[in-house]
Amino acid sequence: MLIVDAHEDLAYNALTFGRDYRRSALEIRKQEVGSWVPEVTGQCTLGIPEWLDGGVAVIFSTLWTLPARRSWHPALQSYRDPDEAHRQAMAQLDWYHRWADEDERIALIRSQTDLDQVLSTWQNGSQAGTEGDDRRQVGFVILMEGADPIRTPAELPEWVDRGVRIIGLSWGATRYAGGTGEPGPLTDLGRELLDAMADLGLILDLSHAAEESFFEALDRYEGPVIASHANPRRRVPGDRQLSDVMIRYLAERDGVVGIALYNAFLRRDWSRTDPPDRVTVMDVVGAIDTVCQLVGDARHVGLGTDLDGGFGAESTPAGLDTVADLPRIAEALGEYGYQPADVEAIMGENWLRILRSALP
Repeated sequence: MLIVDAHEDLAYNALTFGRDYRRSALEIRKQEVGSWVPEVTGQCTLGIPEWLDGGVAVIFSTLWTLPARRSWHPALQSYRDPDEAHRQAMAQLDWYHRWADEDERIALIRSQTDLDQVLSTWQNGSQAGTEGDDRRQVGFVILMEGADPIRTPAELPEWVDRGVRIIGLSWGATRYAGGTGEPGPLTDLGRELLDAMADLGLILDLSHAAEESFFEALDRYEGPVIASHANPRRRVPGDRQLSDVMIRYLAERDGVVGIALYNAFLRRDWSRTDPPDRVTVMDVVGAIDTVCQLVGDARHVGLGTDLDGGFGAESTPAGLDTVADLPRIAEALGEYGYQPADVEAIMGENWLRILRSALP
């Protein structure tokens, strides 16, 4: 069973915190002992050894830039204007290209051919090479989270040429749309950007979209739509999560909702002072099952872990210490009564369906 994780902020963490995810998450933790990094963003959960051990074949890897008005620590890289956002996101994109150039275990996925090539390295069991010669690759699909780095819609082809395949207009509010904690509709510039995205066949990510922007974008955009990391609001209230209506509308468009593994998004009133086992893998199953019950099938939900996305291992469900533990979610789904085909869909095939329909 291959796993697709629809949301990891890899390049931002590499450039801001010095995390080299070509190393093990456990090695990175040791390196960071006594530093300021775990206090700000939590204990590392990601690394190539863990991706390979966990069967994570594809990651939607983000270009994420933090508006200075929303920064929570002076050491965090943030932007004050579109030019700064552009420079920071381009530096992140350079980082992904550099990783792929320097490490044969990493590949950028820009086309159907690229996707097929990555998946082929996982065929014939756990290794595609001969015994002791692991040739498996982890494929990165580039997702821009918050569109402020795109200074004008006219420069969108430049981003696409360099590999961007998914764009979310919002994180907080941007020049394009209202977002989490900063409600508002699409702007005229946002409508122009959506038209340009449609012309180029991009995937629209509605995570973090304010409700006005969410519904207007869903009505306006005819291309593929997803919510890469957005949990059900009926389990945890707040505008960061999706309402029942939002989930149903996404499903009607054959979209997929990615469940994030942050405890605060899985159980209401969770606190960092709670016992480590207050949130468990069954809370992840509960969030997945909520989506399935709302839409009537297992076709419209997957994983968008957001691991290392401002929280660490101490804020994830018990038993999910690193990304290598994601197969435990599949085991729990089976124990809950989900059939193998539905488990495979949730763990990866739903996202692969989106990619196969949208990639050039």
